Amino acid sequence: MEKIKLTSEEMGLISLFQSISGATAKDCIIDNKMNRVIFVVNKGEMGLAIGRKGQSIRTLEKLIGKPIELVEYSDDPKEFIEKALNIKSIYDVRLTETLDGTKIGVIVVDQKYKGAAVGKEGRNAEKVRLLVKRYFQIERIHIVTQ
Repeated sequence: MEKIKLTSEEMGLISLFQSISGATAKDCIIDNKMNRVIFVVNKGEMGLAIGRKGQSIRTLEKLIGKPIELVEYSDDPKEFIEKALNIKSIYDVRLTETLDGTKIGVIVVDQKYKGAAVGKEGRNAEKVRLLVKRYFQIERIHIVTQ
């Protein structure tokens, strides 16, 4: 895995996040395209990151002025994709590699939940795509139904 380079703005947001929530953020992505900030939190610290009744997140959103999304880290790409999508009814996550070495993730979901998986304006699919490219060098993500 390549070393992830954080901007000083991202490092500042991680510091703010950690001081407010008490959880450890492994990463921060400022996604201007979708007007949000995505924090990747250490495994097992999701509850701490959210805070009692969502208080930590609401406080951060007020301070930052953007919606915040959290993803719990996993070093297993399949588990990471499932956590990043955070919907029920994921049947399977298949990782393949094309002849030229391009890694592709195929996420198989229930037809009823395809819209939720993709998200409004493709938000969820885009979040997963950003993260798996960053952590696992998976270039493309396809969300399909059975």
